[in-house]
Amino acid sequence: MATARASLTLIRPLITPEGVDLRVKLADAGTRAAAFLLDVVIIVAAAIAVTLVVIFGLGGLGVKEAEPLFIVWIIFIFLLRNVYFIAFEAGRRAATPGKRIVGVRVASRSGAGLTIDQVIARNLMREIEVFLPLSIIAARGGTGVADTLSTIFGLVWALLFSLFLLFNRDRLRIGDLLAGTWVVEAPKLKLVEDLAQRQDPVAKRFHFSPAQLDAYGIAELHKLEEVLRRDDYFAMKAVAETIGGKIGAKVEPIDSKAFLTAYYGELRAQLERKLLLGNRKADKHAR
Repeated sequence: MATARASLTLIRPLITPEGVDLRVKLADAGTRAAAFLLDVVIIVAAAIAVTLVVIFGLGGLGVKEAEPLFIVWIIFIFLLRNVYFIAFEAGRRAATPGKRIVGVRVASRSGAGLTIDQVIARNLMREIEVFLPLSIIAARGGTGVADTLSTIFGLVWALLFSLFLLFNRDRLRIGDLLAGTWVVEAPKLKLVEDLAQRQDPVAKRFHFSPAQLDAYGIAELHKLEEVLRRDDYFAMKAVAETIGGKIGAKVEPIDSKAFLTAYYGELRAQLERKLLLGNRKADKHAR
């Protein structure tokens, strides 16, 4: 019972731009920590591999000749860890390999699509939260009082930021607060149906003009896919009414799923055709 209650406390409403409430479950602190550690292991393995290649390739250089390369190596490690997090979270899955393994992803708290600005903000903040204090600890040069104090300072700094998500109900890092994001559960599906290939006899009754399909773009297509996969009657009814009202199509509540399936298939096909021409619409606000 206690576990069930704890699980329910992490359920949050996520209102889409169409006004539909898609309930999400926030990732708990342990899951987030596990995902981060997995990502760190991957980054460290990549850094070690590159370092060994460089060492064997430039083994004949002296200490003085190698000093500039050491600076380049530090810059490379900084870029590696930031590009790693930003590139993966800016992708369609909005998740690094570590997050995918444990079944979580990043989402915007506003319910809109995750933007590159949010991804960059939340990940650059990690430098201040984690990597900067760790760098202070690693830069210790001896065993004196100053070095001991710097180590204590670095540890306290890292702990304060790391434990921050334990003391707020939404399990947010400082980076999440600034970027307007949170990390939600996204369990992997063993078999994911291609929604565009659904065989629904009722859906065949619906056909849409190019103007009706132009009302929405890629962002709305992804949200529509989430609604269809969730297969919640009330959510599909609300979305069908919203889309029908915008494009001038009358939809009976009983036909909501068929209508959305048909619209999803045709919208996806049109966006894929336009991709070949380089003029695919990003969202409903694009012109």
